Amino acid sequence: MDKNGNTTGCEECEKIRDKWVHLRVCLSCGKVGCCDNSKNKHATKHFKNTNHPMIRSYEPNEYWKWCYVDELLID
Repeated sequence: MDKNGNTTGCEECEKIRDKWVHLRVCLSCGKVGCCDNSKNKHATKHFKNTNHPMIRSYEPNEYWKWCYVDELLID
C-alpha cells in the first residue's frame, strides 16, 4: 500500500506479504485482487464470496473485462 493507504497491488496478497502475477479489479466495489495465474487467486475468491460478477484487468494497456457468471470475455 502507498502512504495514503491505497492499494498498489492485490490487497489480500499485500496483507500476507505474498506475490501476484497480474491484477484484476472488481467492477462492483473496486477491490483489487490477483489473477488465477497467481497462487492465491484472490480475484476469483472475491467473486465466490460476494457474487460480484464482473472484473477488468488492472494491468497497464489492458482493457478487457470478464463476467464470471456468463464466463464471457468482453474486449
